Amino acid sequence: MDGYIQQQYGQPVKRYVQILDLRDDPDMICEYRKWHSEEHHWREIREGIRAVGILEMEIYILGTRLVMIVDAPLDFDWTSAMNKLATLPRQAEWEAFVSRLQGCSADARSDEKWQMTERMFRLYD
Repeated sequence: MDGYIQQQYGQPVKRYVQILDLRDDPDMICEYRKWHSEEHHWREIREGIRAVGILEMEIYILGTRLVMIVDAPLDFDWTSAMNKLATLPRQAEWEAFVSRLQGCSADARSDEKWQMTERMFRLYD
């Protein structure tokens, strides 16, 4: 494994890490991957994520477990950003669309589905 090259922002950033489980169905997981691919993702969703101030968002998968990593500026306010995101074009439609693959309520917002993790270790100075 060669690893993943990280974005350079020219400014300090903070990172959020969240988890979510998909339905344990290989066909649904395949479909979830499809709708998150560069070819099939919804442009409005990507634009909305950036519009609320998120610099980068990555999702990693292992089996049914998803891990989302979000990088944002130091002055980023998670709650305000998620409230704004929920009002942007097609966001509610997207959340309802993917909820059937995630096993979540169709009217759940992104920040209601994804569970925030707590960092318990880093390479201390």
